[in-house]
Amino acid sequence: MVSGILFDKDGTLFDFSISWSAWAQDFLGELACGEPTRAAELGRAIGFDWGAAQFAPDSPAVAGTPDDVAACLTGHFPDRDPAGLIVQMNQAAARAPMAPAVPLAPLLDGLRARGLQLGVATNDAEAPARAHLAEAGILDRFAFVAGCDSGFGAKPAPGQMRAFAGHTALPPDQVIMVGDSRHDLLAGRAAGMGTVAVLTGLATADELAPLADAVLPDIGGLPDYLDRLG
Repeated sequence: MVSGILFDKDGTLFDFSISWSAWAQDFLGELACGEPTRAAELGRAIGFDWGAAQFAPDSPAVAGTPDDVAACLTGHFPDRDPAGLIVQMNQAAARAPMAPAVPLAPLLDGLRARGLQLGVATNDAEAPARAHLAEAGILDRFAFVAGCDSGFGAKPAPGQMRAFAGHTALPPDQVIMVGDSRHDLLAGRAAGMGTVAVLTGLATADELAPLADAVLPDIGGLPDYLDRLG
């Protein structure tokens, strides 16, 4: 029995490469004061190829938190407070144009019509996460939204998952965690949830399959998956 679905945000609700390459170019260009050579240097520090506008699969921006990304940049800005870098990073994130992985409103409305409780658990900060969901016109579809700074910790620890279960009064084994990274799936399993992987991030099916009950091309396959579960 499935009573709730908890979504990762980046790479799951939104296509990772399309959305976050634009953020990286904006944020790094701002940090570099528009100097391409400096921006490329900063990009290498966070696993982003400035010229190709592509992230490496092991970039801290893929599954990490703003703190993780800032830690890779602080050595390049010895006179700046890391907290200030994170504020600037989150401001750039809030204005980043998100590319939905699928048409989101009809999918989410269909899931809620099944009586499912929906939530978002992201390693992004909560404020930009809410901004992205609001910009996409879907914030009101979620009973719960948590970021890495919401007080529940960050994935792969299960705090956000347990908080969603507590908020919705759902047993964890009636919740599916849907994500595009091993962090998402490890967190879901640690909380006792079912796990579904999607391939709209940078991880491959081979990397995700050992931790997932199912691997789908994108979240558009969830209704059929739920139908198969009965």
